[in-house]
Amino acid sequence: MTIRFHSRIAMAAIAVSGLFVASVAAQATDYGIEVTINEAKILRLSRPATTIVIGNPEIADATVQDSTTIVLTGRDFGRTNLVILDDEGAPILDERIQVGKDDTGTLRIWRRDAFQEFSCAPTCEVAYKTAAEQADEKEAKDN
Repeated sequence: MTIRFHSRIAMAAIAVSGLFVASVAAQATDYGIEVTINEAKILRLSRPATTIVIGNPEIADATVQDSTTIVLTGRDFGRTNLVILDDEGAPILDERIQVGKDDTGTLRIWRRDAFQEFSCAPTCEVAYKTAAEQADEKEAKDN
């Protein structure tokens, strides 16, 4: 009786963990590939690629390291897509890319309608602002 009971618990645990893994995988594909602005992310491909297309190269850039390794770099805020084909024209990857900002370790101080952002790693210093961030800040002040 105890062997059957333990095997049922083990089988139930395996089934639940399989559902959990499946749901996590589904969530990851909903978001696509997330890249932080001004940072790179390495993509390893299952087979060699011959064609790489970025929908909007102003948002993300792809550099070929070798036939199975691609380096994605976030260039500006936004969303685009990445298509990678093999030598027969079959898709290896067709995925959305989301480029955003990582606010970890940052501090923002507001003074009325203006703010100053600090990067605190390990001490707080004025944070670097990309051209896109500077343009957004200027537009917000003008409106």
